[in-house]
Amino acid sequence: MTPAVHIQEAPFDPGALIEAVHRANPKVGAVAAFVGLVRDVNEGSEVSEMTLEHYPGMTERAIERICRDAAERWEVLDVRVVHRVGTLRPTDPIVIVAVASGHRKDAFEACEFIMDFLKTRAPFWKKERTGDGERWVEARASDGEAAARWE
Repeated sequence: MTPAVHIQEAPFDPGALIEAVHRANPKVGAVAAFVGLVRDVNEGSEVSEMTLEHYPGMTERAIERICRDAAERWEVLDVRVVHRVGTLRPTDPIVIVAVASGHRKDAFEACEFIMDFLKTRAPFWKKERTGDGERWVEARASDGEAAARWE
């Protein structure tokens, strides 16, 4: 299984990506997907936009490694990850993780695993614009705790 990982500024179509992860594969019995969106409030402040930066090449390799780690733990037939960078606004999709498997438990757990490690191991930097100005978004302890449960 070779994961399809894309980092891009352009919007994506979640439905098309979910379709692509299982299209024409009769072994697929389940698809689990997660779509992350930009919220309009974070840490008590209104957010008007978020800018995401990454380290090209390194980011893709880190996400591919996370997907391969998931495929070693669960029966994964296909994985698609698209993560946006650039300037985004509330309600814009940021990321989709779609996992195809023979069974729902494998698809659900692999999808959650990938998302937990995307939050903690993929080299992205987020800056929010609020009414008080711009601020870099710090890692949350809860994200680290979510990833630690898979160790």
